[in-house]
Amino acid sequence: MAEDVSKQQKKPGRIRKFFSMARLVGFLLLLGLLGVQVINPYPVEFLRVKTFDMYQRAQPREVKTRPVTIVDLDEESLATVGQWPWPRTIIADMVANLFRMGAGVVAFDIAFPEPDRLSPNMIADNVSGLDPSIEETIRQLPSNDAYFANIIKQTRVVLGQAGFDRKIEDQVHRPPVKKSIAFRGEKPHAFVPSLPSLVRNIPEIEEVAAGHGFFSLFPEPDGVVRRVPTLFQYENEIYTGLAVEMLRVATGRRTILVTSNELGVEKVAIAKGLILPTDKKGRVWPHFSKRDKAKYVSARDVLSGVVDPAMVRGKLVIVGTSAVGLLDIRSTPVEETLPGVEVHANVIEAVVDNAFLSRPPNMDGAEFLLTLFAGLIMIILVPMIGAKWTLVLFLFIAGGSGASSWYLFSEKKLLFDAGFAMISTLGIYIQLTYMGYAAEEAQKKQVRSAFSHYMSPALVERLAEDPGQLKLGGENREMTLLFCDVRGFTSISELFDAEGLTKLINKFLTPLTNVILQRQGTIDKYMGDCIMAFWNAPLDDPNHQRNGCLSALEMIDSLVAVNERLEKEAEEEGRPHIPLKIGIGLNTGTCCVGNMGSDQRFDYSVLGDSVNLASRLEGQSKTYGVTIVIGENTYRNVQDLACIELDLIKVKGKTEAVRIYSVLGDDQVAQKPEFIEYAKHHATLLKDYRQQNWEKVREDIKTAHQMIDALGMEHHGLYDLYEERMIAYEAEPPGENWDGVFVATTK
Repeated sequence: MAEDVSKQQKKPGRIRKFFSMARLVGFLLLLGLLGVQVINPYPVEFLRVKTFDMYQRAQPREVKTRPVTIVDLDEESLATVGQWPWPRTIIADMVANLFRMGAGVVAFDIAFPEPDRLSPNMIADNVSGLDPSIEETIRQLPSNDAYFANIIKQTRVVLGQAGFDRKIEDQVHRPPVKKSIAFRGEKPHAFVPSLPSLVRNIPEIEEVAAGHGFFSLFPEPDGVVRRVPTLFQYENEIYTGLAVEMLRVATGRRTILVTSNELGVEKVAIAKGLILPTDKKGRVWPHFSKRDKAKYVSARDVLSGVVDPAMVRGKLVIVGTSAVGLLDIRSTPVEETLPGVEVHANVIEAVVDNAFLSRPPNMDGAEFLLTLFAGLIMIILVPMIGAKWTLVLFLFIAGGSGASSWYLFSEKKLLFDAGFAMISTLGIYIQLTYMGYAAEEAQKKQVRSAFSHYMSPALVERLAEDPGQLKLGGENREMTLLFCDVRGFTSISELFDAEGLTKLINKFLTPLTNVILQRQGTIDKYMGDCIMAFWNAPLDDPNHQRNGCLSALEMIDSLVAVNERLEKEAEEEGRPHIPLKIGIGLNTGTCCVGNMGSDQRFDYSVLGDSVNLASRLEGQSKTYGVTIVIGENTYRNVQDLACIELDLIKVKGKTEAVRIYSVLGDDQVAQKPEFIEYAKHHATLLKDYRQQNWEKVREDIKTAHQMIDALGMEHHGLYDLYEERMIAYEAEPPGENWDGVFVATTK
């Protein structure tokens, strides 16, 4: 019976142990990460596509066939023929030459939205003073556009059209061109991007063309063209992209077939064997190749007839430009600068070589499950078997997931992202490891605090003379309290093992302690890297405020030699060096000081509200960007030192505001004319600040920065804090009756 009760008691204990705080936080973190993965915000999508970009850079598509030839309006062509736009007669002659050389289809990655300005009738309209008979003769000549249209009518030409994702006010509306699309399943209009503006060609040439295709490319937010639209929507009508239309015309098909369902577009079929897998918006994800100059011919050479006919015969020819001045340079996953015309060539090559990348809808589910299972493994095993072995397990999972992602890309052309799952799993691992470490450190701190109380030499001498003082109780005395803490000690401690960290603490606590003891101070306790000390007990010290402040200044100076020594040791040991910097808080007030504890174990210590305030002031030194912060009671007795007022602040845990100051130097610094001028300027700045004269404060801050630079001081953070608060007060004014008090929300 007793054994059954014992088992029942152990079972709830095991359950509570399993659902520890670290695991509960891990579960919540995992749920949050899964929610982010489902929502898929831009940063997540950005990391995903950058991973796929990295794959394509590592293994760009190998060019196996070249079904496309690009007629390049390059710099040499522009230098020979003249600046763009060229007369349509020249373009028509170029098209005629291409078809004489056996071109299959000729497409334009440019549009002709306006009549040719060099047509005879345009010249007659724009040239004044012509003889009427000459003007009549010129007007009877056929226009350049008619000449171009006649060539297009006899050949298979696909004209380009430009869509814009913004409204063009002076856009000319024309009737839509003839349709060449059939639909299977759901109509894709809800998914295909709708463009507010469309730039077409002039009707004279557009009506006789064999096809019409959009050549617009819309880079993603980072400026990279990854996915190329095959379908566009304008005024509730669906149109095809340039590459798709070229393939339709080349295969002699009257229509293409768009298949879609309730989730979006699935594919675009042109002919048997020519199928483009798309995402739900009708975009294809071509596997890009590096720039292929072998598929380019110069427009100048086409016009002069010196092009190798093999470059044109049976090819799909795209007329485009690589000239920088014509602004058609794009960025792809494998090339930072690529002519936009070659992007269309990549799409056609991907169709012919079946080299499209694909990301089926089930990939989202697979990535979700990977995040879920990997996260659960970490949550279960990290507290159970420890951080070291679960790190090995994490590396195994990450390596396997990354290898699987690469295999699917390189062998199957499938895009599977393991990056988010691994980053999420690593985050959960770090969270669990940190919380385990923090819990362990909390236990160590409890043990350490029991043995961290040391008596000062002065107290030892006094107790040796009068052992009767070893009794519980104390006395009220006016005292000056000091708290000193090392800034960023957590980051510094990570550079050392336990033994090295102990040595480090001893190296800087020793000189700091010596300074305090030399100034008649008493060390109350060491708390890791923190020192608590006081003056005017157990020995009387009529100058305890001054000794406390001078000790603080000397403690700062003593760290110079310590940091030089530590830097040299770090260089010899080949590890980084982080300089030690401290923050100090000083306060004066009445406290109860004496032997505190029990009959068996007690220590000489101090209690009182003034002690708590001194600790709070040390914490504020980081906030105010200064090393030393002192209270008003301390300041009253050290006004011969180089002091400035910092603020009127209500510290955490206090109901009344206190005026706080900083000690920047000893009495010699205080007598320097530069400091006297600076102190007056600082007092004026505070006055303007409390009167909410913000514009004047801004000018005061600029001058203050210059003054402290001249004095060789490093207190720019103080004025950055004023400026930050001032901006907040400008947004939400504190009111006309504001007394200048700032309420601190942190210790």
